[in-house]
Amino acid sequence: MTSTTKPKIANCSFCGKADTEIAKLVAGPGVFICNECVALAAMVIEQSNAADAAAKAAQSAQSAQAAQATQTAETAQAAEPSPAPVAPWEADMPLETVLTSITKIAATGAQTDQNLRLFVAKARDLGATWTQIGASLGIARQSAWERFSGEE
Repeated sequence: MTSTTKPKIANCSFCGKADTEIAKLVAGPGVFICNECVALAAMVIEQSNAADAAAKAAQSAQSAQAAQATQTAETAQAAEPSPAPVAPWEADMPLETVLTSITKIAATGAQTDQNLRLFVAKARDLGATWTQIGASLGIARQSAWERFSGEE
């Protein structure tokens, strides 16, 4: 009996799902994103663009009604700073969510580190020197050798 299960290659760097659990996995430089996360990102961007367009339309309607009032409103609006985006670690969330996030981030970091090691090995196979590898990583030749050579 032949198995039809495909071997796992990698996990999505965003949601953590294995490539065997989703339809498509797109590779980037040491990271991956699945079709589901791409769709979610597209939806978030589309909603943001729609909200921006609605705000611009409302602003245009306002200026057509009263040019003087609009100038005053635009001056006041320009003086107000827009709210800064909140980094995920700055958002209010329960401890359990933070701990779950740490687990997912560590898994993504481990996958990225493994991919980095594979790319360094590939560079060495292609004749790269430790000086070249160190330079591409922004570290010294010796640091690159110590981290990736496998020798003590």
